[in-house]
Amino acid sequence: MSESIVDKTSGVNEKCVASDKELFGHPVGLFILFFTEMWERFSYYGMRALLVLYMASTIEDGGLGWTNASAIQLYGWYTMLVYVMSIPGGIIADKLIGQKKSVLYGGIILVAGHSILAIEQMWAFYSGLGLIILGVGMLKPNISTMVGGLYKQGDLRRDKGFTIFYIGINIGAFLSALIVGYVGETIGWHYGFGLAGIGMALGLIVYVAGQKHLKHVGNFIGASQNEEEKAAAKKPLTKVEKDRVIVLLISFLIIIVFWGAFEQAGGLLNIYAQDKVDRSVFGWEMPATWFQSFNAFFIIVFGTVVAGYWANRKLKGKESSTLLKMGVGTIIMGLGFLLMAGASQEASSVAYGSASFWWLTGAYLLHTIGELCASPTALSFITKLAPVKYASIMMGVYFAATGFGNKLAGSIGEASQTEPTKIEMIASVDELTGYNGADTLVAKDAAISLKTQFYLENGNVVAKELTTGKPVMDLFKIASVDKVKEINEVLTERKATSENPLHATFSVEKDKEAKKIKANKGDAKDYSGTLIIEEVQSEQEFNIFVFIFLLTLVFGVLIIIFLKKLKKLTHGAEDHEGENFDGTEGFELAEEV
Repeated sequence: MSESIVDKTSGVNEKCVASDKELFGHPVGLFILFFTEMWERFSYYGMRALLVLYMASTIEDGGLGWTNASAIQLYGWYTMLVYVMSIPGGIIADKLIGQKKSVLYGGIILVAGHSILAIEQMWAFYSGLGLIILGVGMLKPNISTMVGGLYKQGDLRRDKGFTIFYIGINIGAFLSALIVGYVGETIGWHYGFGLAGIGMALGLIVYVAGQKHLKHVGNFIGASQNEEEKAAAKKPLTKVEKDRVIVLLISFLIIIVFWGAFEQAGGLLNIYAQDKVDRSVFGWEMPATWFQSFNAFFIIVFGTVVAGYWANRKLKGKESSTLLKMGVGTIIMGLGFLLMAGASQEASSVAYGSASFWWLTGAYLLHTIGELCASPTALSFITKLAPVKYASIMMGVYFAATGFGNKLAGSIGEASQTEPTKIEMIASVDELTGYNGADTLVAKDAAISLKTQFYLENGNVVAKELTTGKPVMDLFKIASVDKVKEINEVLTERKATSENPLHATFSVEKDKEAKKIKANKGDAKDYSGTLIIEEVQSEQEFNIFVFIFLLTLVFGVLIIIFLKKLKKLTHGAEDHEGENFDGTEGFELAEEV
C-alpha cells in the first residue's frame, strides 16, 4: 500500500515507497531498475569501448581509417548529444507520458540503434548513433528519477539506494568492456556492436517483466487522480524551491568540469592505452578495451565502502553534504591525471617507449574514488531538491550538463592530438624493398607504418628508418608547403640533429575505392596518410594531463570555499535525513568503515 506525504519545507508532494515488498532492506523495484540499467549500460559502455578505436582503426582492420583527433571529436559530439537529449526526454516524461513509459520507449529505440550498428555501412553507423542518442535521452533521466521515487523524503536509504543502482550500472560497464570489447577487437567491430544490442534487449525484457513492482512510481502525474499531486503540478514555485533550483544549476557547473575530465576514458585514455601503454601481462597482450572495465570493477569493489564512509560521517554529525562530496570527488579524480602525466614522462623517456600499465590502473582507481563521491550522490541530490513537477526535467538538465562535460572531454582530447601532416606515397614497389617488409605489404594493398629518426642536415629535413637506417623522405610527398616550413621550424627549435634526433612516424593506407579495383592490386599507388612527430605529440599529451589536473583542482577547491553559502540555498534539504528511517535495513553499505 502506498501513501503520499508533503515535504513541508518545499511544498513538494512526493510518493512514498512504491511497494511494501522489500529485498535486502530496499524496495524490490530498485532491483528491477538495477538490472534494467545494468543491461542498458552493458550496451552503452560496450559500444563506447569500441567507438573511438573503431573509427581510428585502419580500413584494412575493419575500421573507418580516421585520425585520432577526428575520432575523438566525433566521440565528443556523440556523447554530448546522448546526454543533452535527456532534457527533451525529461520534458516528454513530465509533460506527456510519464517516466515509466519514457523508459520503455527509450529501451525499444536503443535496441534498434545498437542492432543497426551491427550493419557494415556508413548509413547504418550514423543512423545507429542517432537512434542511441534518442533512446538514451528517453531512458537515462527517467529511470534515475524513478529510483528516487521509491523512497520517502528524508529516507537515509535514498543515497544508499542510488549507490546500489550505481553498482548495477558498473556491473554492466565492467562486463561489457571485457566481453563486447574482446569480441569487437578480436572477432570484428560490428560483432561487438551487435552484442551490445543483445544486452539492451535483455534489459528491456527485465523492465517489462518487472512492471508489477513499479506500479506506483514513474506514472504521469498530469493524469493523476491524487488531489495533492494535481495541486503540486499547477502550483508556482516557492522561494525555497527557486533557491534549490539555483543551487542545482550551480552544482551542474562542477558536473561539466568533472565529466569533462572523467570522460577522457573513452577517448584520449582509450587511444593512449592502445598506443603507449605496455599491456603485456605474463607474455599475453591485454586488449586496450579491457582498461575500460577497470573503472567499473573498482566501483563494484569500493562503491559500498565510499558510500559507508560518507554515511558514517553523516550519522556522526560531520560535514557530509552532497556539495562537499562533489568538490572532494572532483579533486580526487583530477589527481589521476597527475599519474597520467607520470605515464607520459615514462613513455617519452625513450623513442617510441611505453608506460607501465600501473600508471593507468592507478589513474582509473583515483577516477573511481572521485566518481563515487561525486556522481551517485549528485543523482540523489537532484531528487531531494528538484520540485516534483520538474523532477524529470531537472534530471534531464543534470544529464545535459553531463553531456556538455562529454563535449568538453572531446574538445580537450582533440587538443591533445597534434595536427597530423598529410602525406602521399610516391614510391614504386621496387623503391620500397628493404623497408621493414613494406614491399610485401604493398603487394597485399596493406597499410604501411614506418618509424624514423627525424632531424635537419644542412638545412634539409632527413628521415631515416629506425631499424634499417634507410632514407625515407623520398618515398613520400608532404601535401602542404606550409607544413614543410612548420616541420623545419620544429626541428630547428628543438635542435634536432643526427646525434640528437626527434622521431616521426609515417603511416599510409591505400584508398578504399582503389582497393576495390583488381587491376590496381599491389601497384603501390593511391596511398595517403599522415606524418606525426612523436616528441611533439608526447609533449602535447603531457600538457593536457597537467591542464586537466589543474582545472579539476581549481573547481573542486572553489566548491569547498563557497560550501556554506551554497548550502544555505538548499534550505536544509539534507539536514533531516534518517528521520523517516527506522534502521531495520537488511543490506548495509559498509557502515562499519
